Amino acid sequence: MRIGVAFGVKAMMGLLAAGLCSVAAFAFDAKHMDENFSPGEAFRFGFNAYKQGDKSTAVEALTYAADKGHAIAQWKLGRMYAEGDGLKKDDAKAFKLFSEIVNVHAEDNPNAPSARFVSNAFVELGGYYRNGIPGSDMAPDLGRARSMYAYAASYFGDPDAQLALARMYYDGEGVDRDPLQAARWAKLAADKGNVGAQALLGHMLFEGEGIERQPVLGLMFLSLARDRAPGQDWILRMHEQAFSVADETERRTALALAEKWETKNAPTQ
Repeated sequence: MRIGVAFGVKAMMGLLAAGLCSVAAFAFDAKHMDENFSPGEAFRFGFNAYKQGDKSTAVEALTYAADKGHAIAQWKLGRMYAEGDGLKKDDAKAFKLFSEIVNVHAEDNPNAPSARFVSNAFVELGGYYRNGIPGSDMAPDLGRARSMYAYAASYFGDPDAQLALARMYYDGEGVDRDPLQAARWAKLAADKGNVGAQALLGHMLFEGEGIERQPVLGLMFLSLARDRAPGQDWILRMHEQAFSVADETERRTALALAEKWETKNAPTQ
């Protein structure tokens, strides 16, 4: 299946630093490149330059690798354009780079180390289709956004895509409102530790909003989200609202379950 022009970023950056980006033992000079200079070498050099703060060299090397089809270089350069990180923010160029990734790599093995970059490219494209690109001819296309999220959520099991899909079903955004579908996708992401999904699912379970009310389980997920994202006011407000109306037994049971979940899902050293 080819898709036409469509785990958190910190985790992906950790993967890059840990294994994919050993320092290249050469100097990069794009003006004197030849066909013997591999895209992988250019990517490793560029990412190392980025880590050292030399973003102009990083952009040059990553662009060279991206132009030759190196998917992770395309992803990193796309992120830099999307964020205005080391070069002028340009959503159209970011969109083009993410599109190139998914057009070529949509059917890559979902268990491959590079799959998370491909999956995130789908998520990024979903955001562009969802919101459009200001100053361009690209208007929001919610149906296309949902298809990007759905592919990444289903094929790659991407928790960010699963949360985005849950929000669209929860809000009735580009689709008929469907709390059951929203809860289903939120649960998949929440079980992977996605904080936003834990908060959304917790709220739905506690309130019984379109699904069977399970206040203890709902408060457990809200407590997890609160503890793992203390700076997000919307999560704090939902937790405080639920906690204020729960009885003492529900509170104690939910907190015990949250502690058990944290212990079970603690990262291994």
